[in-house]
Amino acid sequence: MATGTIRYWAAAKAAAGIAEEPYAEATLAEALSAARARHPGELDRVLLRCSFLIDGDPVGTRAHETVRLAEGGTVEVLPPFAGG
Repeated sequence: MATGTIRYWAAAKAAAGIAEEPYAEATLAEALSAARARHPGELDRVLLRCSFLIDGDPVGTRAHETVRLAEGGTVEVLPPFAGG
């Protein structure tokens, strides 16, 4: 397990009701599942359309279960963008 920060932007920020929060999970899939549990409702729908950066690197089409999170890392939850 790693700890770090999830930063929400645009619609994800509005749906979560906060700009950022800590994570304590090993993978992106686990961190998003925990975020959905903390913020039930609209965030679940919004996350399905978001793009993600992990420590500045785009996740792209990689399965979220395979994306490992680093200790002290940052997950950026962004609106979809071209090529993301």
